[in-house]
Parts: sequence; structure tokens; C-alpha cells
Amino acid sequence: MPLDPAPAAPSRQALADHLVRTRIAGDVATSRENNLDHYRALAAGDRYYWLGLDFGDRWGDPEEVLEVMVERCGVVADPAHRNGQDTIDPQLTLDALDRMAEVLRKAAENGSRVLVATGHPAGMYAVHHALAAALRAAGCTLAGPLDHLYADNGEVRQLADVFMLHRGAGLVHTHSPEPMQQVLDALERDGRPLPDLVVADHGWAGHAGSRGLETIGFADCNDPALFVGEAEGSIRVSVPLDDNVAPHLYAPLTAYLLAAAGLPVPA
Repeated sequence: MPLDPAPAAPSRQALADHLVRTRIAGDVATSRENNLDHYRALAAGDRYYWLGLDFGDRWGDPEEVLEVMVERCGVVADPAHRNGQDTIDPQLTLDALDRMAEVLRKAAENGSRVLVATGHPAGMYAVHHALAAALRAAGCTLAGPLDHLYADNGEVRQLADVFMLHRGAGLVHTHSPEPMQQVLDALERDGRPLPDLVVADHGWAGHAGSRGLETIGFADCNDPALFVGEAEGSIRVSVPLDDNVAPHLYAPLTAYLLAAAGLPVPA
């Protein structure tokens, strides 16, 4: 059973309206101050904000990071805007969803091996769960199961084909690339093939991209690394959105993505 009733796929305009109304895009909850702090941290070489990617000394100017975020996420372009509201352009979200749909469509046509993971279990799990179920129904092979993997003082667990980090009797929010590193290393140790495609977010996506795997995922406007990675080519698609609204609010977005990819709605 799906986590929430699957709505009919909305039109592009209807989804744009929904994204703005629910603040998945448009005027989002993340503040301008928080965004700029993270852009400066990435530029300063703080690897926590690199999400498992390696940017060397290529992005030392935070204004260049801001330019990428304007282009790919739709944050406010004016570098003098330092306080208050920031934005995600819903049209950029829709464009990225369409690009992601094409990758998913090809994966289904090819019966690809796919690995699905999220560092945002309280928000994005519903999306990843639906994508994993639809890809499996379309004939893809989902990576796993894998047991006894540990990272960041927790255990890597898989629920309905989605890898997440578990700690202290609960699934936890994490930016760390270490859980994905443990999963990919375990596949190699077991002699299993690495995935043809990774669908993920945060460090799960970043580390997969750093290993040269085709990676698509979702990122908030205060997580610039995946957009910079997309600009450099290590991330295939990064969809801009607020990645921690109530899970049911992502249902129209998920329905649109599945329909655009020609994937079945999970029963």
C-alpha cells in the first residue's frame, strides 16, 4: 500500500501552484542568512557542506556559488540581499523534475539496477518509497538487502527498498556521505554490481556522484553542493525544493514525476 493516497498527476501549472502554496518552492522556509552561511562554508572548504563531493579549490568564491544557486535553484540573485526571505523558482523545480523523469524512464526501459536512499526520512522518504516501488514494478532491480552496516554511530537500514540511517531507535536526518560509502563498499565486497542509477539526496547522493555513478536527487536551497555538483557534471539532476515539509504535501510532485517518467503508480 502507498504511504498516502496517490493523487492524479497534476498539470504543470497546477503543480507549480501547489509548490508555491505549500512552500515546497516559491517563498520557502529557509532563510537568506542560512543560505548564505552555507554558500560561504562550501566556498571555504568545509567538507560537511560538500556532501561527499570533492570541489578542490574550484569554488573558493561564495559569489560564484551564489551564481550557481541563482541559475539552478532560483534563489534571490542580488548578493546584497543578506537577510530575510529567500526563494526557490518553481519553474526550475518543474524543469528539473522533467529532466529527472527522463532518467527514470530510461532506467525502467533498460531494467537498470537502482539504489534509492534518503537522509531526510521525516520528509522525503515518501517520495523515495514511491519511486523505488514504481521502478521495481517497471522491472528494475533495487539494490539490497545489506545487513550489519554501520556509519556515524548508527546502523544503515533499508525500508521498502530505501536506505536510511538508524540511530537511537529512530531513523535520523543526516548530511553525511559515510552511509552511502558503507553501502557501496559492501556491494563491492560481496561481489555484487554497483547500481546503474542512484536516486538520493544529501551525502547519499554526493558520495554516489563522487564514485562516478549516475546520480539524480533532490536538494534544498541551503544545500548548494548537489547543485554545484550538477554544474560540474558529477550529479546528473538535482531537483530544487524544500526537502522537509509534511510528507503528504509531496504527493502531487511524486504523481507528476511518475507520470512524466511513464512509471506505474505503486499499488
